[in-house]
Amino acid sequence: MSKVNVAIAGVGNCASSLVQGVEYYKDSKEGESIPGLMHVNFGGYHVRDINFVAAFDVDANKVGKDLSDAIFTKPNCTIKFSDVPNLNVEVMKGPTLDGLGKYLKGKLPVDKTQESVDVVRVLEDRDVDVLISYMPVGSFEASRFYAKAALKAGVGFVNCIPEFIVSDEEWAGKFEEAGVPCAGDDIKSQVGATILHRTITNLLKDRGVKVEESYQLNVGGNTDFLNMLEEERLSSKRTSKTEAVSSQVPYEVPLRIGPSDYVPFLDDNKVCHIYVKGRKFGDVPLTIDVKLSVEDSPNSAGVVIDALRAVKLAQDREVGGRLTSISAYSFKHPPEQMTDSEAKQAVEEFISGERER
Repeated sequence: MSKVNVAIAGVGNCASSLVQGVEYYKDSKEGESIPGLMHVNFGGYHVRDINFVAAFDVDANKVGKDLSDAIFTKPNCTIKFSDVPNLNVEVMKGPTLDGLGKYLKGKLPVDKTQESVDVVRVLEDRDVDVLISYMPVGSFEASRFYAKAALKAGVGFVNCIPEFIVSDEEWAGKFEEAGVPCAGDDIKSQVGATILHRTITNLLKDRGVKVEESYQLNVGGNTDFLNMLEEERLSSKRTSKTEAVSSQVPYEVPLRIGPSDYVPFLDDNKVCHIYVKGRKFGDVPLTIDVKLSVEDSPNSAGVVIDALRAVKLAQDREVGGRLTSISAYSFKHPPEQMTDSEAKQAVEEFISGERER
């Protein structure tokens, strides 16, 4: 198989974990269960086939550096679990647009005298297969800029943030018309707050318990949580996380889900509190209180590795438009919500060719 040439928009903690992960798992043996990976081989593509060829950011401390160095540059604070050799990929300056909220502006220096590169031209010149968006939450204009760049360059698009592009009918139509595959929106973690909350909700539903109310509160210390102190940037994030859970029950449940605070000393560690109240047999009350503590960015990297390879596989098969199976499996706000077991089965059918998208 050929390589999966990937461009990254936003060289933050999530990009760091992704790049480290490709290096960490490059020698994984096929046919074995490897801790941390959902698929060593995805439709003929091994993890090591992911090849980073371009990267964009606005942080003056990262622009101009090799990607292998930029991923470890502050304010990035995620755990280092793998050395990364020089990749010969210089981080280029992308447009700022609305990518920096009022809290991030104080953390990320931007050289206003330096012009941003022609992103479309870079995508074309580097033979990019898939562009991945790691823009900060609330980046309405910046997210759509990179989606449009992917369309113009004819490269696949993976939207990891809660800006509704793949799940938006108008944008989906553009990708379909262009014959360009896309997956999104808002990446799930491997085992994170959303997947755990959905699992608990599904368990109660399947066991005949009526869910009456629930909340999920998250705190962390990375720049994502700092950025999300700005409530105005959070509307789509709350919608995405809430719908990911509410879609699992066939009735309305009072829910409050989303980031609740920024705790600097936590760095990339995210702490989640989930509360569920319900009624079981005899209308006897039941409550569940769960605390989950995870290193946030590595938690989504393995999921992204699958999403990138799914988009490349769709390209090989000349399938354009949004990919419903990998989107339902890997994202909180997909175009079509499924239970996690249904989504997993759909992805396996997509890999085998039984399902087109």
